[in-house]
Amino acid sequence: MNHPGKIPPRVTSQPGWSARESWRMFAIMSEFVEATERLGNVQPAVSMFGSARIAVDHPYFQLAEQIARRLSDAGFSVMSGGGPGMMEAFNKGAYLGKSPAIGLNIELTREQFPNTYQDISLSFRHFFARKVTFVRFATAYVVLPGGFGTLDELSEALTLVQTRKLRHMPIILVHTPFWRGLVEWFRERLVAEKMIAPEDMDLVQLLDDPQEVVDAIFDYYEKRGFASADEDHESFLTL
Repeated sequence: MNHPGKIPPRVTSQPGWSARESWRMFAIMSEFVEATERLGNVQPAVSMFGSARIAVDHPYFQLAEQIARRLSDAGFSVMSGGGPGMMEAFNKGAYLGKSPAIGLNIELTREQFPNTYQDISLSFRHFFARKVTFVRFATAYVVLPGGFGTLDELSEALTLVQTRKLRHMPIILVHTPFWRGLVEWFRERLVAEKMIAPEDMDLVQLLDDPQEVVDAIFDYYEKRGFASADEDHESFLTL
């Protein structure tokens, strides 16, 4: 069947574009190098995610700060996005605790500015370099209510663990009333229609109490141990 339209001509790169792309790769590499050098000695760490739009007087902010403080006092470094909202709450809780508060900041056109509660602060221009850093140094993911960015980090962690590109680790959703509908949809749609296996539901757990979060992470690693195996290090090379 003839189509009335025409295939547009192939657009050729502007002069110098390939060279700029090549140099950009060095900038990306430098972000990985800096993250490796500055975070190599802070493990075990927990990556925490939640909305950037939550005010300091919101119950979610207080919940996020309490969880981070308990994790910090228990010996976990806490990594967050380094910005406002619950990212600030995570960093504040860790900063007031015994272990480092780490901020992985990203340059955005809105919402993102570094909070003041960071013992270690890194700045990224590239989202995927930042994403790999969250994954690489995490012994657990703790995810509080949030929007698209939070869901993106959650789904990426689930995918990497499910496909065994990443070692199994606790992935904890905090505040059951917020997440219950999503988890039920996973079960009623993804499992029922065979988009995921029934055992994939074991990759996440729903918790509400701050101490339960800490206990769940410790319970997991009491059996496994915190030391990374050689295969864990190898797996990062294929992310």
